[in-house]
Amino acid sequence: MNNTLKQLAIALPLSFLSTATMANWSTTITAASDYTFNGVSQTDNDPALQASLDYAFDDGVYAGVWASNVDFGDDTDFELDAYVGRYVQLNDQVSLDYGIAYYTYQGNNSDFNYGEAYSKFGYASELGQTELNFWYSWDYFGTGAGHVITEIAHTYTLAPNHALRASFDISNSLDGDKWAWDSNQKKSYHHYRLAYQTSYAGFGIEVAAENTSLDYDYADERIVLAVSRTFNL
Repeated sequence: MNNTLKQLAIALPLSFLSTATMANWSTTITAASDYTFNGVSQTDNDPALQASLDYAFDDGVYAGVWASNVDFGDDTDFELDAYVGRYVQLNDQVSLDYGIAYYTYQGNNSDFNYGEAYSKFGYASELGQTELNFWYSWDYFGTGAGHVITEIAHTYTLAPNHALRASFDISNSLDGDKWAWDSNQKKSYHHYRLAYQTSYAGFGIEVAAENTSLDYDYADERIVLAVSRTFNL
């Protein structure tokens, strides 16, 4: 799960759920109008049904698995990820979330499987929550290429239970001869996103507008709706 948002269990890279509010076992079910990974649709612009199962320890250590349908135009139709990490509240304002994840794709493209390390820094102030997040893979999508994603984001509370999250990230291949984003050997692209977040009757709701610098119909401007529900087990 990439970059999934912490507020909702959707990709966000894999974004992962912050364990600050988890209590032992929990599961999150999400229905989304699209599954985007750094602005690139993983479901051929179609809806996704996703689920996670997580365990959080009292010291901030957590582990879990996450699954979603995918559509790459071949026989690959299912993604299953595992991750382990630790969330640390360093002081009243600064937090750190770090760990490692492994992404697997079920079908003919099992060669796409790869591992990734991540670190996420948070800073809370009267103006909201600011994040600086990093992801590094040494074998991006099984190609042997090094790959780095850097993201800056800020969440501003409009009113109780209503927030806006703005984010900007850059995906950068460190080995352009092994992984490039188009036939012109483009090694990087940027992605920006603006999301409205709220909750109602126990459901998390997010409506996001996003776009990338890639010139593909599965990576162009779009509106994504996601509704999630977390259950403590």
